[in-house]
Amino acid sequence: MAGPLKGIKLIELAGIGPSPYGCMLLADAGADILRLERPGGPAPEGVPNWDLMNRSRQSVGIDLKNPEAIALVLELLGDADGLIEGFRPGVAERLGLGPDAALKANPALVYGRMTGWGQDGPLGDRAGHDINYISIAGALWPIGRKGDVPVPPLNLVGDFGGGGMMLAFGMVAALLEAKNSGKGQVVDVAMVDGAASLMTMTHAFKVAGLWKEERGVNMLDSGAHFYEVYETKDGGFMAVGAIERKFYDELLYGLGLNLADLPDQMDREKWAETKETFKKIFKTKTRDEWTAIFEDRDACTTPVMAPFEAPEHRHATARDIFVEVDGVTQPAPVPRFSVTPAEISKPASYPGQDTVDALARWGVDAGRIAALQASGAVQ
Repeated sequence: MAGPLKGIKLIELAGIGPSPYGCMLLADAGADILRLERPGGPAPEGVPNWDLMNRSRQSVGIDLKNPEAIALVLELLGDADGLIEGFRPGVAERLGLGPDAALKANPALVYGRMTGWGQDGPLGDRAGHDINYISIAGALWPIGRKGDVPVPPLNLVGDFGGGGMMLAFGMVAALLEAKNSGKGQVVDVAMVDGAASLMTMTHAFKVAGLWKEERGVNMLDSGAHFYEVYETKDGGFMAVGAIERKFYDELLYGLGLNLADLPDQMDREKWAETKETFKKIFKTKTRDEWTAIFEDRDACTTPVMAPFEAPEHRHATARDIFVEVDGVTQPAPVPRFSVTPAEISKPASYPGQDTVDALARWGVDAGRIAALQASGAVQ
């Protein structure tokens, strides 16, 4: 294992979405994470697991309804630095793996909890998905065009930005504190909290009088002509983010426009008019032609790449933003460390694929593993 978190040992009670992503970030950075999950069938030979977020860690097939399995987990926690679970509030406690039991097994343990609504509050026990969490956090409402409905930003804001990344940050912060104090704690990560935090700048703009409470009329929400996506002649798109005047000047030069012939850049009343001018010009050339025009200009104007085109962009190839593991192209580990680089230490395992090897590596002897298998606690 490489990376700055080498030596950190974590137990992951497998969930979906944000907690696997947070664990992926931690594992790519070198943490030794044991993923405990309901076993699947036999792993198909030579077929990579599609669930790329489960990379860089081993999978143990375990039945958490079996008392012997719970005893095993509590035993493993004695040698772990942290535990991560993504159940609804109260589920871990009913299993016998809640914070009280875990911290009793290891008082220095960092206990990470990943939920949508948080561990308390009137919605705490409700079902939900990314779109629901960001909707009440105020993060969904501003995303969309004037006169239209809000547009779900995939599940990037709640699940991954407000959830998985916050989980990884919270775990590292608490692990650092535990190293200094010797005391563990619970890290309550809620996607609704994280999504609200991501909106801090928007709240600041509102206080400063720079944000109107109307969708699609502000500088960063498709209201401005200089922060917009334009369709090209071939049905492609170009992304324009020329906010500062020097970049705006470069944009106009590439478009063949003169500043003196246009309304003032920051005249909100003229944004829609200037946008129509830009739309007509962008439709005169293909995406590749516009890319060539702006490629070497500081105009903050770039081609819009589909997810599966992105690995072929010249910047992506130069920086190795994407890597290939077992024939599968996927985003490389982030962030980058100059001395202890992160890495994808192994491709994603199928559920239970590493049970025997992983438990042995964590100090469980062969006889105990065989007994656990015989009882059905692990598979």
